[in-house]
Amino acid sequence: MSAPGPYQAAAGPSAVPSAPPSYEETINSYYPTPAAPVPGPTTGLVSGPDGKGMNPPAYYTQPVPVPNANAIAVQTVYVQQPISFFDRPVQMCCPSCNKMIVTRLSYSAGALTWLSCGSLCLLGCVAGCCFIPFCVDALQDVDHYCPNCKAVLGTYKRL
Repeated sequence: MSAPGPYQAAAGPSAVPSAPPSYEETINSYYPTPAAPVPGPTTGLVSGPDGKGMNPPAYYTQPVPVPNANAIAVQTVYVQQPISFFDRPVQMCCPSCNKMIVTRLSYSAGALTWLSCGSLCLLGCVAGCCFIPFCVDALQDVDHYCPNCKAVLGTYKRL
């Protein structure tokens, strides 16, 4: 047990507990009042209980991150969904010039065109009618171009 203090009753025949100490009594017993400041130059030092100067309390700052030799650089890559090209113009973002465009179409002879020409030739259209598939856009392959940078964006093959 601790030594009796001003708030504890003394051991004896009449052991009646006394009232607890006041706030001022408790503060003064645990934290003695500091001595008056010593006149002199103020250098930012606070005098300690032994009369020697001590530094003021340090201010906490956010720690500076230490560069790591094994740090990995993260690069964000945006992947564009594959676009299906058909025989109609497509609205898309051109990968060459990065602009929103509607593709320009160009028709060229493909496998279906030549197969149709050969079929008509076998059926007896030898006088020039066998070349009709080269004039019909529905039988030719379709190339999609960017109207700004003229880059080929894709091709739709009929066969």
